[in-house]
Amino acid sequence: MRDQLKSRLEQVWPELEILEEAKNGEEAVQLVETHQPDFAFLDIRMPVKTGLEAAKEIGTKAHIVFITAYDQYAIQAFDHGAVDYVLKPADVERLQKTVERLKARLVSQAQPNDMSNMLAQLAKQMGIGGKPNYLQWIQASIGQELRLIPVEEILFFQSDEKYTRVQTATYEALIRKPVRDLAEELDPALFWQIHRATLVNAKAISGVVRDLRGRHLVQIKGLTEKLEVSRSFVHLFKQM
Repeated sequence: MRDQLKSRLEQVWPELEILEEAKNGEEAVQLVETHQPDFAFLDIRMPVKTGLEAAKEIGTKAHIVFITAYDQYAIQAFDHGAVDYVLKPADVERLQKTVERLKARLVSQAQPNDMSNMLAQLAKQMGIGGKPNYLQWIQASIGQELRLIPVEEILFFQSDEKYTRVQTATYEALIRKPVRDLAEELDPALFWQIHRATLVNAKAISGVVRDLRGRHLVQIKGLTEKLEVSRSFVHLFKQM
């Protein structure tokens, strides 16, 4: 999402200077403190700290633009003081309107709004806070198409040196996020790590077999392909 947003911002606002990129909400707060930007684009659903939690800490240090897959929440955020919102995937035409509003803010020298009350209410409505905020969607490339995939539809993730394969029952896609990062952002009760390069949806497992070499192989519902379990993770299947 960051790569896509950066690319499209460069397209619609070439003179914009992008100071830094954050991979989670906590890092976003630190970078705003360090660089003091005019604007911060925050994904509502981020690891470590959510976009809402980050926005609360950022306060009036920067104008906030929320990135979200949920239109109803975005509209509420916009109505209550956020500069604007961008829906995933970031549409160039919609982003152009956001840029126009941001430029108007610069010209008018308007101060960022205090959104603390709105953020607390929005977090409650979205069920954020009090429990880990796991990824709900994966944005992945299928050829030239960018698709938003609900995580519960994903059967497994498997990484190589460059890409991570995202496999569903009907298609596969590619992302650049490695399994080691996904393991920290996905619900461990739903996605089991069975190899340093493989995460599998526990609900998609139909069984485990051993081959002639003694390796444990996970069988996936609806697929003939089997996934190898490394010795470090064999304990997950002792009761199966």
